[in-house]
Amino acid sequence: MLTEGHVRAMPDTVPNTAAYFTLENHTDKAVRLIAVSSNVAKDAQLHTIIEDQGMVKMRHVEGFDIPSHGALTLTPSGDHVMLLGLKAPLVLEQQVELQLEFDDGEKMVITLPVSKQADIAAEQEHHHHH
Repeated sequence: MLTEGHVRAMPDTVPNTAAYFTLENHTDKAVRLIAVSSNVAKDAQLHTIIEDQGMVKMRHVEGFDIPSHGALTLTPSGDHVMLLGLKAPLVLEQQVELQLEFDDGEKMVITLPVSKQADIAAEQEHHHHH
């Protein structure tokens, strides 16, 4: 089940964004999130961030494991979902629907709000407007 999450608000000129959320698995078996799709973007991919010789790189992965009675937390610095090729710019507070697919054939639809999530860079930008 979804406990919380949001889709990152980006400038209109940026065609991609990321979704971060926490899924909890209350069942007795581990599941794997293997695909995500959304009607707001042409493509959605599972990505993780790895450190390779001091360089931080994004890597496309096949799935995220959610342990039995555990949780999967997607964050800007770790695993996350990339929404690629947005069909239209997202607006703050807009509700974005994501379809999740698991390795056991289960599908789940979650709805996430678009938010800025107290981003330091965004805050600094904000101060320049006053």
